Amino acid sequence: MPVFQYTGRNNQGQSVDGNLEANSADAVATQLLSTGVTPINITQADKAQDTNEKKNFNFDFSKNKKPTLDDLTLFARQMYTLMHAGVPIIRAITGLSDTTRNLVLQKTLRSVRAEIEGGHELSTALAQYPDIFSHLFISMVQVGENTGNLDEVFLQIAGYLEREKETRNQIKSAMRYPTFVLIAITVAMFIINMWVIPTFAKVFAGFGAELPLATRILLGTSEFTVAYWPVLLGSLIIAVFGTRYYVKTEKGHWQWDRAKTRIPIVGSIILRATLSRFARSFSMALSAGVPLVTGLGLVSRAVDNVYVGGHIADMRNGIERGDTLTRTAASTQMFTPLIIQMLTVGEETGNVDDMLNEVADFYDREVDYDVKNLTSAIEPILIVFIGAMVLVLALGVFLPMWDLMSAAKGR
Repeated sequence: MPVFQYTGRNNQGQSVDGNLEANSADAVATQLLSTGVTPINITQADKAQDTNEKKNFNFDFSKNKKPTLDDLTLFARQMYTLMHAGVPIIRAITGLSDTTRNLVLQKTLRSVRAEIEGGHELSTALAQYPDIFSHLFISMVQVGENTGNLDEVFLQIAGYLEREKETRNQIKSAMRYPTFVLIAITVAMFIINMWVIPTFAKVFAGFGAELPLATRILLGTSEFTVAYWPVLLGSLIIAVFGTRYYVKTEKGHWQWDRAKTRIPIVGSIILRATLSRFARSFSMALSAGVPLVTGLGLVSRAVDNVYVGGHIADMRNGIERGDTLTRTAASTQMFTPLIIQMLTVGEETGNVDDMLNEVADFYDREVDYDVKNLTSAIEPILIVFIGAMVLVLALGVFLPMWDLMSAAKGR
């Protein structure tokens, strides 16, 4: 289908331009008039030029970074401001596509504008880019279009994305400290085995006596590391890339997401942060008018955890069978009795969305408290672990010296 370039004026008398796919120039004029645009000039675009533009567009997508949560939050908040002020959708998206700082989002918005000018709804246009706009984002926009409250929906989306970023930052904070400590311990053990212990091994070799068990273990570990460190390094690299590949599979992704929620101390924080995300997004969907079953289906894909999302999908299946939200939530065994009680009150009063917001706030407060106290909770475990390492090293190094000193005194 040929592509036509056009210029025209909208109902406010402002100049607009763009591209449309149609069978003829008359069809383009009909589409423009149906959207309130009076065409001034319509010309068929050069096919070769259009092909080059598409190639450049795909190249930019692979070269530039995907929009961050900050970019999407800013976009949603600006859309709310513009639409609340009465600015038409096409004009709002045109202005944002020219001012956004992310090149991928900029080109995406231009394509979305072209889709809208072609007669499609905003939600349909956004659905063409699932890697940028989530299922929940698109569904909320669709609800806003059907209810006539699109500006308020964008405000809700902006608030949700801001809280989503806070939740992700909390999870990263919970994982950062133990990850750094484990990496530091691993590097320290490698250095000790490669350079420190071999130095003592030369000293112990001149003793001419049987070495203690702890010393023999240290020397054996060091000799193995020195002799086979290329194999160990290669195995580590293969394990890292193999694990990353396995995690990308459906089964591996599920097992990794489940394992994250079961890590001692940190796993509980990750689980509650994920449940806060579920409660917040589900509340937003219900308050916007999304049906209960549909909302659970959307949220199960929006929590960014396949393991928790599977339990949410089970809740949806239970509700489809006729169970209540409270019973299905209790059957997942993920929520505390206090949360179940709050959901029960929400169902009885008809304010499930408000109760879900209370649940999200409750989890957020707990996560904030635990993250702030994470260091004090992990430090005793790390101190015991490091103390055990130092004890083994001390016994392995100093026991032969003590034996040598005792033998010298006995002479």
